[in-house]
Amino acid sequence: MANRALAVQEALVRQFDDKLERCSLVMGEHGIFVVRINGELVFDKEDDSFDIEEIVRRVRPHLR
Repeated sequence: MANRALAVQEALVRQFDDKLERCSLVMGEHGIFVVRINGELVFDKEDDSFDIEEIVRRVRPHLR
C-alpha cells in the first residue's frame, strides 16, 4: 500500500508543485488509504478504484 501512496504523492507534487502548500503522507494501520484536500475527502480506496490519473483529476478543482 505504501508504494501506491508514494506514487500518488509523487504524481500530485509533479502536477501541482507550484500550487501546493503541503503534501503529507501519513502512515497508518488497517489498510486505510484516503486522499483529502483541506479535510475534504477526494479519494477513498474503500469506495473508489485506484487510478492515479483520476485522483489527480479530482484534486485539480481544489487547487485553482
